[in-house]
Amino acid sequence: MTKKQRAMLARIIVAFIIYIPLAVAEHMELFAPKGAFAWLALYLIPYGLVGWDIIYRALRNIRNGQVFDENFLMSLATFGAFGVGEYSEAVAVMLFYQVGELFQNYAVNRSRQSISDLMDICPEYANIEEDGALRQVDPDDVQVGDIIVVRAGERIPLDGVVVAGNSMVDTSALTGESVPRRAAEGDEVISGCVNGSGLLRVRVTREFDDSTVAKILELVEKEKRKKAPVENFITKFARYYTPAVVIGAVVLAILPPLFLGQSWAEGVRRACTFLVISCPCALVISVPLSFFGGIGAASKKGVLVKGSNYLEALSDMTTIVFDKTGTLTKGEFKVSELLPVSMEKSELLELAAYAESYSDHPISRSIRDAYGKEPDRSRVSDNREIAGHGLEAVVDGRTVLAGNGKLMSQMGVAYRECDSAGTVVYVAVDGVYAGAVVISDTVKEEAALAIRDLKKVGVKKTVMLTGDRREVGEAVAGQLGLDEVHAQLLPEDKVDRVEKLLTNQKKGEKLAFVGDGINDAPVLTRADIGIAMGSMGSDAAIEAADIVLMDDDPTKIASVVRIARKTLLIVKQNIAFALGVKAVVLAMGAFGAANMWEAVFADVGVSVIAIINAMRALRAG
Repeated sequence: MTKKQRAMLARIIVAFIIYIPLAVAEHMELFAPKGAFAWLALYLIPYGLVGWDIIYRALRNIRNGQVFDENFLMSLATFGAFGVGEYSEAVAVMLFYQVGELFQNYAVNRSRQSISDLMDICPEYANIEEDGALRQVDPDDVQVGDIIVVRAGERIPLDGVVVAGNSMVDTSALTGESVPRRAAEGDEVISGCVNGSGLLRVRVTREFDDSTVAKILELVEKEKRKKAPVENFITKFARYYTPAVVIGAVVLAILPPLFLGQSWAEGVRRACTFLVISCPCALVISVPLSFFGGIGAASKKGVLVKGSNYLEALSDMTTIVFDKTGTLTKGEFKVSELLPVSMEKSELLELAAYAESYSDHPISRSIRDAYGKEPDRSRVSDNREIAGHGLEAVVDGRTVLAGNGKLMSQMGVAYRECDSAGTVVYVAVDGVYAGAVVISDTVKEEAALAIRDLKKVGVKKTVMLTGDRREVGEAVAGQLGLDEVHAQLLPEDKVDRVEKLLTNQKKGEKLAFVGDGINDAPVLTRADIGIAMGSMGSDAAIEAADIVLMDDDPTKIASVVRIARKTLLIVKQNIAFALGVKAVVLAMGAFGAANMWEAVFADVGVSVIAIINAMRALRAG
């Protein structure tokens, strides 16, 4: 409980201690204070103690042009109750309203805790070794290439590569995994994780502003500003609903006494009861609280949802489209075959490595890794990438092409098509086919389970898009049980294919795309829901996506779908319950069948029940 909540609780307790003896004394007529306004003066003590902030907020909002809100309703209703002599009821309404507010604030803070835990990943310092001693510096002051020291128990401040040491690293704050990962020399580590045991020396690969932890904090801040359609509906509903009930209360206070012979005191009493009942707290609070709970439940599983609008969209997702490499497969490419035509294998591999020396694509890195040496880039000139096809470079004065069959055809090279399983990089020198390099990727162990889980939660169609050869794409799709596969696609082809799938969807159905590469960013943006791999994915993909899987585990998608659907069910339950109860009690209040106590239940009681129901979203999935 926060300091502010403890202060509010103390005010409520003191007000109750004063109020209860007064109410008992008045109703049992134990004593009668002198003066016409004596009871009013006594009841104003607990009322002012517990309700001054409500009145203050109502006056402040009126001054700012925001008249019709719950503070105004509660102030007007209790002032009216005092006006007709219902002092005890006026204090009780304010007391129970504040109890509901306290409970609501506690629930909101509870639901935000998982997000707050995520915000705590921000490191406070980095250790730099100077003259054999460690000096703490601001992470912003550390440059790419610097060596930082992370001791046991400390949070890793920046992304980097371990250059010395061996340790178990706790990644739970980012990925939701409870089991620590081992980090040894050569392994990548990301900021925000906690070094569990040994001493690590890490070479920084990203400045703090570009680090994983900075990106996550930025995404969390953006998430707060994106509301689901049902939230926007409730906000608009409350904007019109509140003035309507105030007008209704005025009508109840004036017309029956004027035309039906009702007393003015009874008219005002009914109007005040009507105002208390009508307060839309249950809707205005419980709906966003439900979504926040759902987002919190997702974050506990290592999935960052950038807004409740995307959570609502995910609940209607019926088609999911996957990029292949790095999403369903590990993206750990290794050279499995060398098939030279007119040269030795070593020469073919050398030419391919030099042609790929400027590219950071996983295929390029795998060829360089197989070559085993760092290419001397002074031997390479006029290097250019041909999107979706491959690379062209001048190596030692010879023009080398390295890419797929489309590149060979485009450049007019007569090549021999390779049917080996894997990604084939064809190599040509000065327009003459020189051979092929076959690179194999492995399917993620959890990918097949992810597809099965998605079908269990009601996803109708699973699709894979890949720029790889048809044979490779169909082999992976068959292994995973995908419904459709489309291969040999350029980045713009993937967008076209997603647009066709979107066109064929029924009204109300949503399509999600899952990817991790820079060339996936346009498709992530075009889909109804873009899902990116956060651990190994590119910054462009993470920025373009609506949902980020922090540990690259596709099985988490089905879990978030379950969370989204449970959250939407809770939201609908709260809307139906709140509107149903309020409609019944409003009718009772208008005809005089409900007093202030029923009004308190219709407001505070319904709010508390709806909030308790909303908190179930925290345990969704």
